[in-house]
Amino acid sequence: MDAFVSVVCYKSKTLSNGESPLMLQVFLHGKRKYKSLGVSINPKYWDFSRNKPKPGCPDGELIQKVILDKVSSIHKSILQLNAEQTDLTLSRLFTENEKPSKRQTVGEFYLNLIFQLQADGKTGNRKVYVGSYNSIKAYSEGNTDLQFSDIDADWLSGYERWLRSKGNKETTISLMFRTLRSIYNKALEARCARKSDYPFDRNKISKFDVKTRKRALAKADILRIMRLDVSAEKRSIRLSRDLFIFSYLTGGTNFTDIANLKTLNISNGRIIYLRQKTGKQINIQINDEAAEILNRYNSGVCQRGYLFPILDARIHRTAQQKEDRIHKCLSRTNKGLKYIARLAGIDFSLSTYAARHSFATVLKNSGVNVALISEALGHSDLTTTQIYLDSFENRQIDDALKNLL
Repeated sequence: MDAFVSVVCYKSKTLSNGESPLMLQVFLHGKRKYKSLGVSINPKYWDFSRNKPKPGCPDGELIQKVILDKVSSIHKSILQLNAEQTDLTLSRLFTENEKPSKRQTVGEFYLNLIFQLQADGKTGNRKVYVGSYNSIKAYSEGNTDLQFSDIDADWLSGYERWLRSKGNKETTISLMFRTLRSIYNKALEARCARKSDYPFDRNKISKFDVKTRKRALAKADILRIMRLDVSAEKRSIRLSRDLFIFSYLTGGTNFTDIANLKTLNISNGRIIYLRQKTGKQINIQINDEAAEILNRYNSGVCQRGYLFPILDARIHRTAQQKEDRIHKCLSRTNKGLKYIARLAGIDFSLSTYAARHSFATVLKNSGVNVALISEALGHSDLTTTQIYLDSFENRQIDDALKNLL
């Protein structure tokens, strides 16, 4: 008797991300067994009559790929056990299927990592790997079943030419190559690839020219933006200016980190938080100007749960909801900053990221130790930055920040 294999959405269980897990379901000899696929989905995107993602499901194509791969793997295990004339039982079937395979394809390795990041709530990193996966899939004309040994010098050269032919800028090409290298390194660690095949020792990613146009404002321009009268402007414009200045005054705080700030992050006139990107603790003094900005938005903190009107704890509960909201607000803020630059008469493509660069540049031009600046920004080599970071006291950083105004 053959086993009946399907995948179901276990909607009676809700995970921390607000989604329900997808379960592999196997019927055999009147018995049934479930096993998690390690993938979750919002039940509203699941077709329960056909047991597949609905059209328009976010990441539906990736989810369907995982489903097909797992079902195919179970069927192969059934054939293997039958060929060996072994009694087919659910226990033997799952044991056979769970044997570690070191022959994962590049596509399989990507998908496993992507859904692990989703389960861990690391939506930012997940987004980068999804973009890389889709890029490689497009270059390979839909075929992601290549082995890591197939990615050699010729393959990389062809991939680079293809990226350039699509009009990608140097920074994007560098990101695609760095992400692919990261995947390859993770595959080496998992023993799914061989070091002898490693193509990045000779194909250095440092060859890409990732220098970008000037992103830092002079102190005089920063002060002009701070003193700009925006009282007659709409609320979103005033908020854009405040977020920019607050970031500049608090060590170039990243927009995502600002969005996640809560009352508990304020203690004794200081902001203390963990960077979303690196997990590093930041402890920085709040000067009078930054405190004034915080006070403007205090009235809604109890309702929202956050210091700034970006996230709302009543609405944005899952990691994906937070990421989507932050992305939308970041786009609107950067649009507002372009308008503010024109109001201030500054010929500059103003963005939230410019606040970080301006913070660094103004302090550097004031003679502040570069290691102190790197600490707050996490620029360049984060490992080296970390070594410097632990050797400085908050007092030294506080003294450095006095150079900002």
